[in-house]
Amino acid sequence: MPIVICSLGDASVTEGEVSEALQFAALHQLPIIYLVQDNGWGISVTKEEARLTNASDFVKGFGGISRISIDGSDFAHSYEVMKNVVDEVRRERHPFLVHAKVPLLGHHTSGVRKEFYRTDEDLAKHFADDPNPKLKKKLIECGISEDELRAIENETITHIQNDFNAAVASPEPDAATVSNFVFAPTSVAEEKGERSPQNKEKVLMVDAALFAIREIMQQYPEAVLYGQDVGRRLGGVFREAATLAEQFGDNRVFNTAIQEAYIIGSTVGMCAVGLKPIVEVQFADYIYPGLNQLVTEISKSCYLSCGKFPVQTLIRVPIGAYGGGGPYHSGSVETTLLSIKGIKVVYPSNAADIKGLMKAAFLDPNPVVMLEHKGLYWSKVTGTEDAKTIEPSSDYIIPLGKGNIVLHANKNYVETGETCCIITYGMGVYWAKAAAKNLDGKVEIIDLRTLFPLDEDLIFNTVKKHGKCLIVTEEQQNNSFAEALAGRISKACFKQLDAAVEVIGALNLPAVPMNVALENAMLPNADKVLKKLKELLGN
Repeated sequence: MPIVICSLGDASVTEGEVSEALQFAALHQLPIIYLVQDNGWGISVTKEEARLTNASDFVKGFGGISRISIDGSDFAHSYEVMKNVVDEVRRERHPFLVHAKVPLLGHHTSGVRKEFYRTDEDLAKHFADDPNPKLKKKLIECGISEDELRAIENETITHIQNDFNAAVASPEPDAATVSNFVFAPTSVAEEKGERSPQNKEKVLMVDAALFAIREIMQQYPEAVLYGQDVGRRLGGVFREAATLAEQFGDNRVFNTAIQEAYIIGSTVGMCAVGLKPIVEVQFADYIYPGLNQLVTEISKSCYLSCGKFPVQTLIRVPIGAYGGGGPYHSGSVETTLLSIKGIKVVYPSNAADIKGLMKAAFLDPNPVVMLEHKGLYWSKVTGTEDAKTIEPSSDYIIPLGKGNIVLHANKNYVETGETCCIITYGMGVYWAKAAAKNLDGKVEIIDLRTLFPLDEDLIFNTVKKHGKCLIVTEEQQNNSFAEALAGRISKACFKQLDAAVEVIGALNLPAVPMNVALENAMLPNADKVLKKLKELLGN
């Protein structure tokens, strides 16, 4: 029966992510063996400086995790213990921590030599526990001759030297391949299915997402959904997972603790065993504890493995401000996410798009973060009624990286140079549409839908057609994705521009205020967008 063996150093037990992993393993009695090697050091930091206790004592507080401390320099004892532990975990299906006390004999790296920070006394103490002489002595006591051992050593040295020589002699990689394997290829290349089937009613955006997940889980038994409050009783704080646990069972739809690093990082292991995880970070403001896993592991996996191990995960993130959510439930994080290479970022603005993009994001073999504006979920915000649409068919799908023109300008005004285009996404689509009503026929609006990959062809062709461009974002404006996009448009469309590319975003404040009046003062709105449009159009 399969089990998981996780090896780590004792110094890493102080990290929060290790505690999250231990907590989840203990709670769900997962068959995981944590093998912790404790040499008493970090790099130059001793255990006395860094931690109060070792891993074995630390794990006492979790309950449900068996533990044992061993002399890791004694091969025979270590082998016997690990055999017994593996047998027990396979048989009884519970987590186990093995704390192995080991010596530190080598340098941390070629640039951090042991002599830099360790005393002769410390080095001598560690070399007294060198496992090689201990094992050699034990083997001789068991009747193996020194000649036999010497022959084994020489054979091993020759083997390692040959492998080393082969590595040195191997050709350098072709520099032209440096950009290969950032993403695994996806099978979804074009829009398919019915976007607006006849005789169907409009649905809320939150329901369209729910129906998409339901259809995915019906079709793909390897799909699992988990995160904070998505299981039974609540089904998500926005009811975005309502009834799914009841329908598919607690083994496929389940709650986690407040563990964003675990929620995101665990998708790597889920993918490794053939599952297709859909996880939720409850609010965009909560994603920061999980960025380490997203940046360090998930985004790099496909590239560093030359395409062999992409991490297929769909990370749902309710985002955005409305109604006084305050500084910890209203933030926008797209610029932060877009600075991470190796992930895709989707931002639908209506029910049809969220369903079609959800299907494509799930089928994509790469990590996809789907940002879902909570102010559009229920169309409760004035002017967002169009976020409700006819529910698309179950086979409807929109490829990532394709924007959509949601409002066309009047051709006559285009020919006379009296038009402007707006590039936007999310709530910005509705601010733009409301503003455009006051400039009948003079505004064309692109809903990006996917922020990476970005539909640059649509963007650049549209800007060149109109010669004037306004980018609308809910994020704080300075150093944002929107400003970066303005720079790229300015370069690509320089000869066709009649005016500088303008950007309007939220005020450059560190947080969204809780007071509704202050929130409104910070955010863009239709009136602010209209004012900027009139400036661009010379009205």
